[in-house]
Amino acid sequence: MTQETKGGPPARQVDLCRVCGGSNWQEVVDFGPLPLANSFLEPGTPLDGEARFPLGVLSCRDCRLMTLTHTVDPEVLYRTYFYVTSDSQTISRHMRHVADLCVERFELAPGSFVVEMGSNTGQQLAAFQDSGMRTLGVDPARELAALANERGVETLPDFFSEVTADRIVKEYGHAQLILGRHVFAHIDDISEIATGVRELLEPAGVFAVEVPYALDMLASNEFDTIYHEHLSYFSVSTFAGLFGRHGLRVVDVERATVHGGSIIVFVSRDDAPWQPRPVVAELERLERDSGFFDDATYDEFARRVAHIRETLPPLVRGLVADGKRVAGYGAPAKGSTMVGVCGLGTEDLEFCLDTTDLKQGKLQPGSHIPVRSPEQAALNPPDYYLLFAWNYADEIIRNERAFLEGGGRFIVPVPEPRVVSLADLDG
Repeated sequence: MTQETKGGPPARQVDLCRVCGGSNWQEVVDFGPLPLANSFLEPGTPLDGEARFPLGVLSCRDCRLMTLTHTVDPEVLYRTYFYVTSDSQTISRHMRHVADLCVERFELAPGSFVVEMGSNTGQQLAAFQDSGMRTLGVDPARELAALANERGVETLPDFFSEVTADRIVKEYGHAQLILGRHVFAHIDDISEIATGVRELLEPAGVFAVEVPYALDMLASNEFDTIYHEHLSYFSVSTFAGLFGRHGLRVVDVERATVHGGSIIVFVSRDDAPWQPRPVVAELERLERDSGFFDDATYDEFARRVAHIRETLPPLVRGLVADGKRVAGYGAPAKGSTMVGVCGLGTEDLEFCLDTTDLKQGKLQPGSHIPVRSPEQAALNPPDYYLLFAWNYADEIIRNERAFLEGGGRFIVPVPEPRVVSLADLDG
């Protein structure tokens, strides 16, 4: 089934679960039609024809995959793409940790072949190159693939698929490690990806897939991580069921704090020597005990989302009415969801500060809030920054001490809107 949207291609409605094939859905939230979170606009672009697509979330009662209600053509989402891997200290340290973890835990030797799907500008693969690995990236965003190749990380400008996996095997050989960091949740046909992964892995190889953890998303009210690119929201239990259907098995899991709480799930072929570590069963048990499989958990999440929608806009607009200037800190995809769901616009936020060159000088989708560089923002800083990049809150607030010392304040929107001042930092 498709739904036509003004100014854009059709969006396909999800009927069957992409993990288990079930159709017993629980409706979780419905945000209505919103523009694509990374579809930044050039100034002067006609705004009345901006494409909008349905955005809502369902939960499969059979396997508890959380999924968007509709999927948008990936050619529309990713061929021209403005998300660039963060160069923050937090992410740089995490990428180094991922490389070290894979090398040590799965005994990768120098010269091992590492393939990454959705490799962006090659920053993660560069960490493996530093450890002496052969690497190959696969990313459909042509501009980002070109940047990766320029930095010396060979990258194919394509989607990862069975066909791509077969091509890599023929031209480069089987992989000792395949990475899928914060890309697996973006893929509709994950069964094809699982098949391609099994084909590309050498018999003792490992697939390391990193995704936001659905448990953390629900517990911390991270509703702004819901946008059209994030088709799925995973648990360990859901992954175990998915990979078990494709001759693969989950052998290890590590929790991480990045992006509001993530899991790195390590998967091998079912005939590989790796055996599941106890943490796999422990997390599956945690998911059962936490109520992850109960309707009430999702009903409570929807209630808390509604609470933020009711309290954040009056907080911002009250400050503006009192003569305070408010701007956004960061222009991540989650920021587009936040302003869209809460109905914030240029009358509420003067601009969004962002370090990504590709976004600077453009307008945020939907709200049309202008994006400025940190240098531009520093010339006339606001009284309050609404922290859209809350997943880097500790690092940002620590680095922006001068802003706080000058009387500035941050509004952290999740899990509950709160204002942070210098007194809170020193306290």
